[in-house]
Amino acid sequence: MITDPELDAEWDTGGPAEAAEPLAAGERAAGTSRPWLWALGGVVVASAVWAGGLYFFGDRLAEPTLSYRATENLCEDFKARTLGGLAGDLHKKRPMNQESNHPAVYGAACVLNNVDGMPDFIVSAQVDLHKKVDPSTEFEVPPLGEMANTGDVRREAVPDLGEDAVMIMSGSGQLQKLKVLDGGAVFTVEVWASTYAEKNDRPATDATAVQAAMIEDMRALISALEK
Repeated sequence: MITDPELDAEWDTGGPAEAAEPLAAGERAAGTSRPWLWALGGVVVASAVWAGGLYFFGDRLAEPTLSYRATENLCEDFKARTLGGLAGDLHKKRPMNQESNHPAVYGAACVLNNVDGMPDFIVSAQVDLHKKVDPSTEFEVPPLGEMANTGDVRREAVPDLGEDAVMIMSGSGQLQKLKVLDGGAVFTVEVWASTYAEKNDRPATDATAVQAAMIEDMRALISALEK
């Protein structure tokens, strides 16, 4: 009968091969194993790891407790007063307002600008209330469009704002986005400016002043939607 060689023995290739002896019922060759047992063991281990992962991330997979209410008109709740001080009355032109009440995520968006013609300073806000899964798991993942539409971007953490907050700036400096995670919701305020020079009856400004205004208007929006 062919058996597994000893680890310290040499392979014997000189003699004829012996015929395999038939196994009696319920008997198996010594030193052999059944592949399906190894496969079953792998499944058990994988299941244990998966279960452990579910346990570890259980708090993030569970439905989050929402600390904020849905808005019927985000453009009414998003006043953008500080940004308006830089760009002029952002509610002078009729705002663009949209809502979407999906079973998993309630979303609302608002777009503002201060001129009727070709806009040079556009402010938008978005609120996403996650009703099924905690959004913190994916908050740090940058949207593909950030790189596709603006090229290289810089991301800087913003302290003392929600559970997590980040300021995203395009390489050109024309696009700036502030994202905040808090209480099962993701808030976004975005500013696009073709120029920071004086234009369309608005005074000259700079990217730093715009960022500070975005943070102040974000605080006001979060406070307005708090339950």
